[in-house]
Amino acid sequence: MTTLEFKPQLFATLKNYSKKQFTTDLLAGIIVGIVALPLAIAFGIASGVTPEKGIITAIVAGLLVSVLGGSKVQIGGPTGAFIIIIYGIIQQYGFEGLTIATLMAGVFLIMFGVLHLGTIIKYIPYPIVVGFTSGIALTIFTTQMKDLLGLTMENVPSDFVEKWIAYVGSLPTIDWWSAGVGIGSVALIALWPKLTRSSALGKLPGSLIAIIVMTVAALLLKQYAGVTTIETIGDRFSISNVLPEAKMPVLSWEVIKGLVSPAITIAILGAIESLLSATVADGVIGARHSSNTELIAQGVANLASPLFGGIPATGAIARTMTNINNGGRTPVAGIVHAAVLLLIFLFLMPLAQYIPMACLAGVLVIVSYGMSGWRSFFSIMKNPKSDVIVLWVTFLLTVIFDLTIAIEVGLICACLLFMRRMAETTDVKVISDEINPAEEESDFQLGNLEHLTIPEGVEVYEINGPYFFGAGNKFEEIMGALGHGRPKVRIIRMRKVPFVDSTGIHNLTNLCLMSQKEGIQVVLSGVNEKVQAVLHKAKFDELVGSDNICSHINIALDRARQLV
Repeated sequence: MTTLEFKPQLFATLKNYSKKQFTTDLLAGIIVGIVALPLAIAFGIASGVTPEKGIITAIVAGLLVSVLGGSKVQIGGPTGAFIIIIYGIIQQYGFEGLTIATLMAGVFLIMFGVLHLGTIIKYIPYPIVVGFTSGIALTIFTTQMKDLLGLTMENVPSDFVEKWIAYVGSLPTIDWWSAGVGIGSVALIALWPKLTRSSALGKLPGSLIAIIVMTVAALLLKQYAGVTTIETIGDRFSISNVLPEAKMPVLSWEVIKGLVSPAITIAILGAIESLLSATVADGVIGARHSSNTELIAQGVANLASPLFGGIPATGAIARTMTNINNGGRTPVAGIVHAAVLLLIFLFLMPLAQYIPMACLAGVLVIVSYGMSGWRSFFSIMKNPKSDVIVLWVTFLLTVIFDLTIAIEVGLICACLLFMRRMAETTDVKVISDEINPAEEESDFQLGNLEHLTIPEGVEVYEINGPYFFGAGNKFEEIMGALGHGRPKVRIIRMRKVPFVDSTGIHNLTNLCLMSQKEGIQVVLSGVNEKVQAVLHKAKFDELVGSDNICSHINIALDRARQLV
């Protein structure tokens, strides 16, 4: 019975916590809170919800991930990866449907952790991760074009291709003031690290600076130049700084059944992103996170966030790295980050109504560029064709259809290609006349070379690699290709077979039955203890005869001589 692996890092780090470390964590938490503010607002709006819901998610999820998580430095909150799937769920099921899907995803994440699936999820093929991450990045970039350029459009199509066709048709409606704010925001965020490389201002995020500068610029243009075409958050949303009360949605079996697929997608995506973030953080700080504890913490965070009106959350790589780079080394920094966001929410949230929508679009354009991983994308293009196929299938499905289909099909493609590769590692060869001593290695320590001539009427086959369903038909192919008279004994060497599965046993059984009908005896050679135990459990030894399962080729050849 598996034991529950739940050991939050907070309680372990507090045992030897010092005042010096608290000072460092405090500073890091404040900076990360400031960095998280514009991102939380932008992710909330891009996901199709109000700005405050993004901040509430960052507060609730950020606090719980730090208190309960398996990483010392992980920062939780809303991320760009969820934007597209959240928006799609809201369009189809409404915000209450999103709430239920997020709750279900929280349950799935906790189950992943309880069932010790944390280590397995980390082995999802890299081309799939890059494919859907790059696809999400392109989709986010696409969704921001309307606000970035201030286009006048009645309806924005949901389809990727139709969306770009609509954008091109709406180019004459560009509002140049909004476009200036949007493109200016992109330029300022991109250049800010270079402009402040040797200055203390470099610790401030470029996204926050862009929001402050462009908000002030928009207010001045409106006040003194009469420019009223720059749309702000307040023009589209009513801003509230009142903390919501916890509220449970109305659950029905029909709705739950319809939301299983998107909920699983949220859970898998959240698990992948949080564990990827934690793994990257481990490499920087020289620590080791508990993947299953982290999954349970992410599950609890996604159970709590929607109850307070929030959206799905996961570990955020950019904010986690910001935490590390500013000295954060314990979960206390993440708790401070949540407290900073709470104070901003309570006292400064009404000011968010003046932020231009074009500026937030600029922030998300930079986020999408950072997510795109274009260097990784092109490096995978140099890999084997199977990796390239998985990459492009996942990428195109993410962009053209949706993330749920992309992950499902991408995983299926990866599994099929993996099975093909595994099948290719197993080969079956025929040994005729005599066995080459140079190929036997330690096997000859037990026998005399003179005894390894294959007697007349005996065929020797050797399986090299795991004997599973992918290699099941190779015996028939080889025997069919031989095309000579029937032997009296078939020796099957299995010294290089590490394991055998049920399909392998099935094929061996069929081979044995077919041989018996033809008057041919099957003898197994070099069967290791693990494989022998599997064969015994399947009662294969009763079919072939226990005397015909030999531990070494010499014994098998002696047995063959007796039978001949």
